[in-house]
Amino acid sequence: MSVWPVHGTITGPVVMIGFGSIGRGTLPLIERHFEFDKDRFTVIDPDDADRRLLDERGVTFLQQEVTRENYRELLTPLLTEGEGQGFCVNLSVDTSSLDIMKLCRELGVLYIDTVVEPWPGFYFDRGMDQAMRTNHALRQTVRDEKANNPGGTTAVSCCGANPGMVSWFVKKALTDIAEATGHAYSEPSQDDRIGWAKLMRDVGVKGVHIAERDTQRAKHPKPLNVFWNTWSVEGFISEGMQPAELGWGTHETWQPANMRHQKTGCQSARFMLQPGANTRVRTWCPTPGSQYGFLVTHNESVSIADYFSVGEGLEPEFRPTVHYAYHPANDAVLSLHEMFGQAGTAQPAHHILDENEIEDGIDELGVLLYGHAKNAYWYGSRLSIEETRDLAPYQNATGLQVTSAVLAGMAWALENPQAGIVETDEMDFRRCLEVQLPYLGPVEGHYTDWTPLSDRPGLFPEDIDESDPWQFRNVLVHD
Repeated sequence: MSVWPVHGTITGPVVMIGFGSIGRGTLPLIERHFEFDKDRFTVIDPDDADRRLLDERGVTFLQQEVTRENYRELLTPLLTEGEGQGFCVNLSVDTSSLDIMKLCRELGVLYIDTVVEPWPGFYFDRGMDQAMRTNHALRQTVRDEKANNPGGTTAVSCCGANPGMVSWFVKKALTDIAEATGHAYSEPSQDDRIGWAKLMRDVGVKGVHIAERDTQRAKHPKPLNVFWNTWSVEGFISEGMQPAELGWGTHETWQPANMRHQKTGCQSARFMLQPGANTRVRTWCPTPGSQYGFLVTHNESVSIADYFSVGEGLEPEFRPTVHYAYHPANDAVLSLHEMFGQAGTAQPAHHILDENEIEDGIDELGVLLYGHAKNAYWYGSRLSIEETRDLAPYQNATGLQVTSAVLAGMAWALENPQAGIVETDEMDFRRCLEVQLPYLGPVEGHYTDWTPLSDRPGLFPEDIDESDPWQFRNVLVHD
């Protein structure tokens, strides 16, 4: 595209916290699609490995760690420099999303992040109650802040590919299914959460897999004692070592012996006393068909289940089962295998495969809505590394699905600057996808007759429920 659409003007300073793989990829999208004062654009990161990209553009780089002790003193003058309304783009690890979000709203500064990130020490605190190590607990801190301080300056929480984009996919897929099954409906408004929940219930959707297959293949073999991934290694290890967690649907009749429920908050999710990145589930994507995925905890597993609940608490009238079912790139699978073989001790070296190190492959990321009259429907992005290279610099296909969602969230925030704290489930999904779609490659819907009872070898006895293929008992891979 020779002329890129401008989605808005940032009238105040821009502060990007974190300049890893997602920060590098987001930078050119901000440059393309927003008008802003480059003299008031600052990037903060403790690592200066990619400083040249900023120096070439005349963007200020501050080599500094943002900490619990210094974040207010460090960020306040940067976010309030000059006139206009600033924008904080938080793409970092080991910084409290909630604390920085609260500071931005105090200052009247727009804010966006891709995850509810805590200060260092949270993910590997052996003394913490397992219920508090979940994304349910992390998300609830933001929901409590929203309830206690409604309205005000917009802060977009968890707006990456997933969590983020997939929530927009769920609504689009749900309307597709309603039309395909002849269900008469009027599309609920952006603010009508109950209307959306009742639509999912009435269409007959029992649950949602965030079903992903990353087939991006490195040009060279992965060495021993190095964790390779196509996105943040630290982020993947952190969430992978949290308890396996999923939104718990009202159609479920069985749960594992080591599953626990939450005693406070929205209670839409349950968790297992085992790491998500070592918990396998059966799912389906268009390219591989049936596949194993890892039940890694994600914010969207909690938020989508909560958003589409009719009723509240542990026993609502209706709630879908929702969870991530992630098959990462083969090198990441091998890295996980090595890590858990070493009692969960991560490799000493970490590496993110950039666009120049990948031979071929796609990141096929979508949502599989199941249990309705047409069985199951996958809707999502099938973005290849080749298309990514043509669309935007400094990132692979996985990265572009994230950075383009950040772009869409920023555009929406500029158009809705007084929306308060919002999750992507609460945003205008059609407007957000309109901004993001040019960067997602083929975005397609596929119906399938696959169920978790399909493609089983039948050589050994199994504890399954043949009366309802979509029971979690059938989805979970029992070791």
